[in-house]
Amino acid sequence: MAAPRDGLAFCVFPTAIGHCALVWRSPAHVVGSTLPHGSADGTRDAVRRWYPAAHESSPEGVVVDAVSAVTALLGSGAGDLSGIDLDMSEVPDFDRRVYEVVRTIPAGATLTYGDVAARLGSPGAAQAVGQALGRNPFPPIVPCHRVLAAGRQVGGFSARGGRRTKLRMLDAEGVHLEHPTLFDV
Repeated sequence: MAAPRDGLAFCVFPTAIGHCALVWRSPAHVVGSTLPHGSADGTRDAVRRWYPAAHESSPEGVVVDAVSAVTALLGSGAGDLSGIDLDMSEVPDFDRRVYEVVRTIPAGATLTYGDVAARLGSPGAAQAVGQALGRNPFPPIVPCHRVLAAGRQVGGFSARGGRRTKLRMLDAEGVHLEHPTLFDV
């Protein structure tokens, strides 16, 4: 079943960390995405709360490529999400600018909230950067998990599982912020 013309559609798909979702507007502009919400049905329910007009649909064309890239990123840390077209028309200007900077962080690399603020030309806006990332409607396409607190501390993460999810996503990309114990080896 295809997305309604000019309407919103979404799909839920399995990844290594659980069921994620993409929401798009025809022909294929991603307007939102989500990390897992406990189960496929939990993710589906979250999407329906945020996008009540969206209809569940089979992905086509570039959306299939986006699903593959997200799945690869969350599995091996090797997916390239930079080519996914995002519709940020409903995103506040400051948040959009934050997301544009964060999208430039390659897999396996990190920046701090302060680094992102400095790149925006607002070096005192680290807290505002964190708030914008807490509202990120495009995880992991806008890879907010790659933004850390000062001193390479994990910082916050609003996705289900919080800090543990952020650490797991970073580990998949080869960023190890915590040293393993004998029990983790």
